Amino acid sequence: MAKFEESILRLEKIVQELEKGEVPLEKSLTLFEEGMQLSTTCRKELEQAEGKVEILLKQNGKLQAESFEPMTMTEAPAVRK
Repeated sequence: MAKFEESILRLEKIVQELEKGEVPLEKSLTLFEEGMQLSTTCRKELEQAEGKVEILLKQNGKLQAESFEPMTMTEAPAVRK
């Protein structure tokens, strides 16, 4: 399993453990710190992957790869329920 997936699984376990509320304060703080480090690591990996994503566009009858530029929240259309 890749490091990213392992980190996400560990982060999920930490969240579940903290949500139960049965962990002593000292251990809660340790788990919280570990979770924050995992979160930072995962976010960095996602940002790196985002920079590598390309989309294929058909231009002049040929497929051409272009860098993917994600929309910011201000550019994204509003979603209504």
